[in-house]
Amino acid sequence: MKAHLHLLPFLFLLVTNTLSASPQSNSSIPVYEELSSQQKRPDNETIYRVSKQLCWGCIAESLEFLFRQNLVRAAKWELPLVWDFQLEQYARWWAGQRKADCKLEHSFPENDFKLGENIFWGSGSAWTPTDAVRVWADEEKYYTYATNTCQPDQMCGHYTQIVWKSTRRVGCARVVCDDGDVFMTCNYDPVGNYVGERPY
Repeated sequence: MKAHLHLLPFLFLLVTNTLSASPQSNSSIPVYEELSSQQKRPDNETIYRVSKQLCWGCIAESLEFLFRQNLVRAAKWELPLVWDFQLEQYARWWAGQRKADCKLEHSFPENDFKLGENIFWGSGSAWTPTDAVRVWADEEKYYTYATNTCQPDQMCGHYTQIVWKSTRRVGCARVVCDDGDVFMTCNYDPVGNYVGERPY
């Protein structure tokens, strides 16, 4: 336990530095470019449009997703993940697609994953990123490292994706669906869960 506590300051600094970095230019929202090109102060309509696109709570959610998953990785002495704004945008797009029905559905066809992806659904609107990561990480109890298998009729792929040794980047999103339930999704790059390979 002491070893993990020593990692906390490092993880906090990594999270802070990662999220304080500005997103790449090709992933910025067009309205930002519009504002940066204007010399005069933006009018009220522009300010309103920009504020509608910003998600002030998303920064805290991003930190929570990243920090909680890096704690899981630290338990296996894996390098921490860094936040990727393009993966976040992709996750937000898919969460937006699920907002109407909150269906627990992956964004890729089965067996055709281009990115790693963990998804979560919870009844009611109180579910947080910590809850999603806890559910995924709890699958560790179904994973047997010696045989590199899950227990029969159980899932452990969400857990193994979080701790996958070669995965470096993550981006996640949370949405409250129209029916009041919560859908969350995280995308990982490089993808993990290769058949026949161990996660760490």
